[in-house]
Amino acid sequence: MKTKKMFIFALVLTMVTGLLSTTWATEMDKNDTASLAKASQNPVSNLISVPFENNMTFNNGTEDSVVDILNIKPVIPISFGENLNLINRIIVPVIYQEERFPDEGNRFGLGDIIYQGFFSPKKTGKIVWGMGPQLGLPTGMDRLTSNQWTLGPAAVVLMMPGPWVVGMLVSNVWDFGGGI
Repeated sequence: MKTKKMFIFALVLTMVTGLLSTTWATEMDKNDTASLAKASQNPVSNLISVPFENNMTFNNGTEDSVVDILNIKPVIPISFGENLNLINRIIVPVIYQEERFPDEGNRFGLGDIIYQGFFSPKKTGKIVWGMGPQLGLPTGMDRLTSNQWTLGPAAVVLMMPGPWVVGMLVSNVWDFGGGI
């Protein structure tokens, strides 16, 4: 029964996420549509976007529970002069966590918010890149938080050959200021 409920919950959440993140384009030719599709997948493009990413894991803890994390990731670019953009990326995790261990209880709420700022050149060649800080804010609820401020570097590099977007985003953070 528990598995059936979670399957239905996951299906509904996936459908809602898909509907909310769909872009309706009108009167665009194929080149404009392809350019927009690539720009929407590029984490350092000069395009305001609000992508959703849903991650679900099964068999967590001794109770074989399900953990579902919906990351809401608005991307807001800001122009810095003629040659540089600051791409502001905020990651807001909405978490549902079933009881993983006896007497732990289910949890639903916000996790720790992460800010990433990528300085990226406005004019790019075949390789697109950006570098900047990553800041973690201990905003999570109950046990959905690390209770730590974190700070460190972040970098992204990618290529867009044909219809593909291929790349990676890396970061490393250290805690500072102690727990809350």
